[in-house]
Amino acid sequence: MTGTEDKKAGKWGDLPARLGSALVMLLVGGVAIWHGGILFHELVVLICAGMIWELTRMMNGGEMRHAVFVAVLAGAAMLSTHFIPGQAIAPVLAAVALAGMGQIKKDRLIYVAYAVGLMFASYGLIVLRDVRGAYWLVWLVSVVVATDVAGYFAGRLIGGPKFWVKVSPKKTWAGTIAGWIAAGAVGIAFGGTALIVISVLTSFASQMGDAAESALKRRAGIKDSSNLIPGHGGLLDRFDAMMGAALLVLLLGAFLGLPAT
Repeated sequence: MTGTEDKKAGKWGDLPARLGSALVMLLVGGVAIWHGGILFHELVVLICAGMIWELTRMMNGGEMRHAVFVAVLAGAAMLSTHFIPGQAIAPVLAAVALAGMGQIKKDRLIYVAYAVGLMFASYGLIVLRDVRGAYWLVWLVSVVVATDVAGYFAGRLIGGPKFWVKVSPKKTWAGTIAGWIAAGAVGIAFGGTALIVISVLTSFASQMGDAAESALKRRAGIKDSSNLIPGHGGLLDRFDAMMGAALLVLLLGAFLGLPAT
Protein backbone atom coordinates (compact mmCIF):
# COMPACT_ATOMS: atom_id res chain seq x y z
CA MET A 1 0.00 0.00 0.00
CA THR A 2 1.39 3.40 -0.98
CA GLY A 3 1.76 6.38 1.34
CA THR A 4 -1.23 8.07 -0.28
CA GLU A 5 -3.35 4.94 0.21
CA ASP A 6 -2.25 4.72 3.85
CA LYS A 7 -3.29 8.33 4.38
CA LYS A 8 -6.69 7.71 2.78
CA ALA A 9 -7.18 4.58 4.87
CA GLY A 10 -6.37 6.55 8.00
CA LYS A 11 -8.77 9.29 7.01
CA TRP A 12 -11.68 6.95 6.38
CA GLY A 13 -10.49 3.85 8.24
CA ASP A 14 -13.09 4.15 11.00
CA LEU A 15 -16.01 4.55 8.59
CA PRO A 16 -17.01 0.84 8.19
CA ALA A 17 -17.10 0.23 11.95
CA ARG A 18 -18.93 3.52 12.53
CA LEU A 19 -21.55 2.67 9.90
CA GLY A 20 -22.05 -0.87 11.17
CA SER A 21 -22.48 0.21 14.78
CA ALA A 22 -24.69 3.13 13.77
CA LEU A 23 -27.02 0.84 11.80
CA VAL A 24 -27.39 -1.56 14.72
CA MET A 25 -28.08 1.30 17.14
CA LEU A 26 -30.57 2.90 14.75
CA LEU A 27 -32.40 -0.42 14.38
CA VAL A 28 -32.59 -1.07 18.13
CA GLY A 29 -33.39 2.55 18.92
CA GLY A 30 -35.94 2.78 16.12
CA VAL A 31 -37.88 -0.24 17.38
CA ALA A 32 -37.84 1.12 20.95
CA ILE A 33 -38.93 4.61 19.86
CA TRP A 34 -41.75 3.23 17.72
CA HIS A 35 -42.96 0.91 20.46
CA GLY A 36 -42.57 3.45 23.25
CA GLY A 37 -43.75 2.62 26.76
CA ILE A 38 -41.74 0.25 28.93
CA LEU A 39 -39.50 -0.92 26.07
CA PHE A 40 -38.22 2.59 25.39
CA HIS A 41 -37.99 3.37 29.09
CA GLU A 42 -35.85 0.30 29.76
CA LEU A 43 -33.54 1.13 26.86
CA VAL A 44 -33.00 4.62 28.28
CA VAL A 45 -32.39 3.14 31.74
CA LEU A 46 -29.69 0.81 30.37
CA ILE A 47 -27.99 3.53 28.34
CA CYS A 48 -28.10 5.97 31.25
CA ALA A 49 -26.64 3.42 33.68
CA GLY A 50 -23.91 2.55 31.17
CA MET A 51 -22.94 6.19 30.66
CA ILE A 52 -22.82 6.84 34.40
CA TRP A 53 -20.63 3.74 34.77
CA GLU A 54 -18.23 5.03 32.12
CA LEU A 55 -18.16 8.54 33.58
CA THR A 56 -17.52 7.32 37.12
CA ARG A 57 -14.82 4.85 36.05
CA MET A 58 -13.20 7.56 33.94
CA MET A 59 -12.99 9.99 36.85
CA ASN A 60 -12.33 7.70 39.83
CA GLY A 61 -9.11 6.26 38.44
CA GLY A 62 -10.72 3.11 37.05
CA GLU A 63 -12.05 1.70 40.34
CA MET A 64 -14.66 -0.76 39.08
CA ARG A 65 -16.75 -1.58 42.16
CA HIS A 66 -17.66 2.03 42.86
CA ALA A 67 -18.50 2.64 39.20
CA VAL A 68 -20.81 -0.38 39.09
CA PHE A 69 -22.54 0.73 42.30
CA VAL A 70 -23.23 4.21 40.94
CA ALA A 71 -24.44 2.76 37.62
CA VAL A 72 -26.95 0.52 39.41
CA LEU A 73 -28.05 3.50 41.47
CA ALA A 74 -28.52 5.55 38.29
CA GLY A 75 -30.62 2.83 36.70
CA ALA A 76 -32.77 2.50 39.82
CA ALA A 77 -33.24 6.28 40.02
CA MET A 78 -34.30 6.45 36.38
CA LEU A 79 -36.75 3.58 36.90
CA SER A 80 -38.19 5.28 39.95
CA THR A 81 -39.30 8.30 37.89
CA HIS A 82 -42.27 6.21 36.73
CA PHE A 83 -43.59 5.85 40.28
CA ILE A 84 -42.47 8.74 42.50
CA PRO A 85 -44.27 12.12 42.70
CA GLY A 86 -43.22 14.68 40.10
CA GLN A 87 -41.69 17.04 42.65
CA ALA A 88 -39.37 14.28 43.87
CA ILE A 89 -37.89 13.45 40.45
CA ALA A 90 -35.28 16.22 40.30
CA PRO A 91 -33.83 15.49 43.80
CA VAL A 92 -33.71 11.76 43.09
CA LEU A 93 -31.87 12.23 39.79
CA ALA A 94 -29.43 14.71 41.32
CA ALA A 95 -28.78 12.40 44.27
CA VAL A 96 -27.07 9.91 41.96
CA ALA A 97 -24.34 12.43 41.16
CA LEU A 98 -23.86 13.28 44.83
CA ALA A 99 -23.63 9.60 45.75
CA GLY A 100 -21.07 8.98 43.04
CA MET A 101 -18.91 11.90 44.10
CA GLY A 102 -17.53 10.09 47.15
CA GLN A 103 -14.75 8.18 45.37
CA ILE A 104 -13.83 10.93 42.92
CA LYS A 105 -10.32 12.14 43.74
CA LYS A 106 -10.32 15.37 41.73
CA ASP A 107 -12.68 17.48 39.61
CA ARG A 108 -15.59 16.60 41.88
CA LEU A 109 -17.70 19.56 40.79
CA ILE A 110 -17.13 18.66 37.14
CA TYR A 111 -18.21 15.10 37.88
CA VAL A 112 -21.37 16.24 39.67
CA ALA A 113 -22.30 18.70 36.90
CA TYR A 114 -21.76 16.14 34.14
CA ALA A 115 -23.53 13.33 35.98
CA VAL A 116 -26.52 15.56 36.73
CA GLY A 117 -26.61 16.55 33.07
CA LEU A 118 -26.62 12.88 32.00
CA MET A 119 -29.41 11.98 34.40
CA PHE A 120 -31.66 14.86 33.38
CA ALA A 121 -30.93 14.45 29.68
CA SER A 122 -31.86 10.75 29.88
CA TYR A 123 -35.04 11.65 31.71
CA GLY A 124 -35.72 14.26 29.02
CA LEU A 125 -35.75 11.52 26.37
CA ILE A 126 -38.43 9.64 28.31
CA VAL A 127 -40.50 12.79 28.78
CA LEU A 128 -40.22 13.71 25.11
CA ARG A 129 -41.40 10.27 23.98
CA ASP A 130 -44.20 10.00 26.54
CA VAL A 131 -45.53 13.55 26.26
CA ARG A 132 -44.84 14.64 22.68
CA GLY A 133 -44.77 11.23 21.01
CA ALA A 134 -42.47 9.37 18.64
CA TYR A 135 -42.54 12.16 16.02
CA TRP A 136 -40.63 14.60 18.23
CA LEU A 137 -38.16 11.99 19.36
CA VAL A 138 -37.46 11.00 15.75
CA TRP A 139 -36.91 14.71 15.02
CA LEU A 140 -34.39 14.93 17.86
CA VAL A 141 -32.51 11.83 16.74
CA SER A 142 -32.54 13.09 13.15
CA VAL A 143 -31.05 16.45 14.17
CA VAL A 144 -28.25 14.77 16.11
CA VAL A 145 -27.50 12.21 13.39
CA ALA A 146 -27.62 14.83 10.62
CA THR A 147 -25.28 17.07 12.62
CA ASP A 148 -22.83 14.23 13.18
CA VAL A 149 -22.90 12.90 9.61
CA ALA A 150 -22.63 16.32 7.98
CA GLY A 151 -19.84 17.31 10.35
CA TYR A 152 -17.96 14.06 9.75
CA PHE A 153 -17.94 14.29 5.97
CA ALA A 154 -17.54 18.08 5.69
CA GLY A 155 -14.69 18.01 8.18
CA ARG A 156 -12.81 15.37 6.23
CA LEU A 157 -13.61 16.57 2.72
CA ILE A 158 -13.26 20.31 3.29
CA GLY A 159 -10.97 20.50 6.32
CA GLY A 160 -9.83 23.99 7.17
CA PRO A 161 -9.54 25.84 10.50
CA LYS A 162 -10.24 23.92 13.68
CA PHE A 163 -13.31 24.73 15.75
CA TRP A 164 -11.87 24.21 19.25
CA VAL A 165 -8.36 22.76 19.15
CA LYS A 166 -7.79 22.41 22.90
CA VAL A 167 -10.99 20.46 23.46
CA SER A 168 -11.62 18.55 20.23
CA PRO A 169 -8.65 18.74 17.84
CA LYS A 170 -10.39 16.98 14.93
CA LYS A 171 -13.45 19.24 14.75
CA THR A 172 -13.36 21.93 12.05
CA TRP A 173 -15.44 25.01 11.43
CA ALA A 174 -16.51 23.46 8.11
CA GLY A 175 -17.90 20.42 9.89
CA THR A 176 -19.53 22.51 12.60
CA ILE A 177 -21.34 24.79 10.18
CA ALA A 178 -22.30 21.87 7.95
CA GLY A 179 -23.94 20.33 11.02
CA TRP A 180 -26.02 23.48 11.58
CA ILE A 181 -27.13 23.52 7.94
CA ALA A 182 -28.09 19.84 8.05
CA ALA A 183 -30.03 20.40 11.27
CA GLY A 184 -31.89 23.33 9.72
CA ALA A 185 -32.86 21.08 6.82
CA VAL A 186 -34.19 18.51 9.29
CA GLY A 187 -36.22 21.26 10.96
CA ILE A 188 -37.80 22.22 7.64
CA ALA A 189 -38.61 18.59 6.88
CA PHE A 190 -40.29 17.98 10.25
CA GLY A 191 -42.01 21.26 11.05
CA GLY A 192 -41.33 23.92 8.46
CA THR A 193 -39.78 27.25 9.36
CA ALA A 194 -41.05 27.02 12.95
CA LEU A 195 -38.48 24.33 13.72
CA ILE A 196 -35.43 25.77 11.95
CA VAL A 197 -34.11 27.86 14.85
CA ILE A 198 -34.79 25.17 17.44
CA SER A 199 -33.15 22.55 15.23
CA VAL A 200 -30.00 24.66 14.79
CA LEU A 201 -29.86 25.39 18.53
CA THR A 202 -30.29 21.70 19.24
CA SER A 203 -27.52 20.94 16.75
CA PHE A 204 -25.21 23.33 18.58
CA ALA A 205 -26.16 21.75 21.92
CA SER A 206 -25.29 18.33 20.51
CA GLN A 207 -21.89 19.65 19.40
CA MET A 208 -21.30 21.09 22.88
CA GLY A 209 -22.22 17.73 24.37
CA ASP A 210 -19.58 16.13 22.17
CA ALA A 211 -17.03 18.81 23.11
CA ALA A 212 -17.73 18.41 26.83
CA GLU A 213 -17.12 14.67 26.68
CA SER A 214 -13.93 15.22 24.67
CA ALA A 215 -12.71 17.62 27.34
CA LEU A 216 -13.39 15.05 30.06
CA LYS A 217 -11.45 12.37 28.19
CA ARG A 218 -8.51 14.70 27.68
CA ARG A 219 -8.42 15.48 31.41
CA ALA A 220 -8.55 11.76 32.15
CA GLY A 221 -5.90 10.98 29.53
CA ILE A 222 -7.97 8.40 27.65
CA LYS A 223 -9.09 8.02 24.04
CA ASP A 224 -12.49 6.35 24.52
CA SER A 225 -14.89 6.22 27.44
CA SER A 226 -14.92 2.40 27.04
CA ASN A 227 -14.81 -0.17 24.24
CA LEU A 228 -18.44 -1.28 24.30
CA ILE A 229 -19.32 -0.11 20.77
CA PRO A 230 -17.06 -0.99 17.80
CA GLY A 231 -15.96 2.11 15.92
CA HIS A 232 -17.40 4.44 18.55
CA GLY A 233 -15.70 3.47 21.80
CA GLY A 234 -18.21 3.66 24.62
CA LEU A 235 -21.77 4.77 25.22
CA LEU A 236 -20.62 8.26 26.16
CA ASP A 237 -18.66 8.48 22.93
CA ARG A 238 -21.81 7.70 20.98
CA PHE A 239 -24.49 9.45 23.05
CA ASP A 240 -22.61 12.54 24.26
CA ALA A 241 -24.15 14.63 21.48
CA MET A 242 -27.61 13.17 22.10
CA MET A 243 -27.33 14.05 25.79
CA GLY A 244 -26.46 17.68 25.02
CA ALA A 245 -29.37 17.93 22.60
CA ALA A 246 -31.86 16.19 24.89
CA LEU A 247 -30.93 18.41 27.83
CA LEU A 248 -31.55 21.55 25.78
CA VAL A 249 -34.90 20.27 24.50
CA LEU A 250 -35.94 19.35 28.06
CA LEU A 251 -35.14 22.88 29.24
CA LEU A 252 -36.83 24.49 26.24
CA GLY A 253 -39.94 22.39 26.76
CA ALA A 254 -40.06 23.17 30.49
CA PHE A 255 -39.49 26.93 30.31
CA LEU A 256 -40.53 28.09 26.82
CA GLY A 257 -42.56 25.27 25.34
CA LEU A 258 -42.08 23.52 22.03
CA PRO A 259 -43.98 24.55 18.88
CA ALA A 260 -46.90 22.51 17.59
CA THR A 261 -46.14 20.36 14.56
